[in-house]
Amino acid sequence: MQLRDVALRVDAQRNRERILEVALAELTRYADTPLSVIAKKAGVGQGTLYRNFRNREALLREIYYREVQQFADSATELLSTRDPDRALREWMEQLARNILEQTALSDALRHASIAPPDPDSPNHTPVLAAMERLLQANEQAGMIRPGVTAQDLILATAGLWQIDRTTDWRSQAARLLDLVMDGLRAGAPRHGER
Repeated sequence: MQLRDVALRVDAQRNRERILEVALAELTRYADTPLSVIAKKAGVGQGTLYRNFRNREALLREIYYREVQQFADSATELLSTRDPDRALREWMEQLARNILEQTALSDALRHASIAPPDPDSPNHTPVLAAMERLLQANEQAGMIRPGVTAQDLILATAGLWQIDRTTDWRSQAARLLDLVMDGLRAGAPRHGER
């Protein structure tokens, strides 16, 4: 492979990453942001955008999968730097922010029928695996009651989707997550030690 080919591939990858970065920012602010605006702000031509993403749905799908994977990966990062219960709580805070701050992006994904409604969908597998890792670490440390599953955690946090985004959602989400953590800790071997 020639040096010129490598440079072209690096440049193409950089363009793709920049398009995704700008698209995420713009679509988080305004669901109907035109692709031409995204291309311009990314510093690429429309042809480059369409070479990477054949249509709006392809771009949204890539953003969705990346966001899901990054969110799932954050569980491992949190577990490596925090106590398991703190990692779980912070991860759930990220979940709340993802749900409640990115309303325009959620609307764009919903209109494009990108986000599958079924949590058992293969697209949600990384998130379910992350939940299981967090719960297992907490159970092994004696910080939560035994036997809690990812499905239990999904149901316990389902109230996040009901919070009115036009209110002080941060304090309401924090109260809900505190209740969830208290419920997870009840019956835990180390609960009395805290």
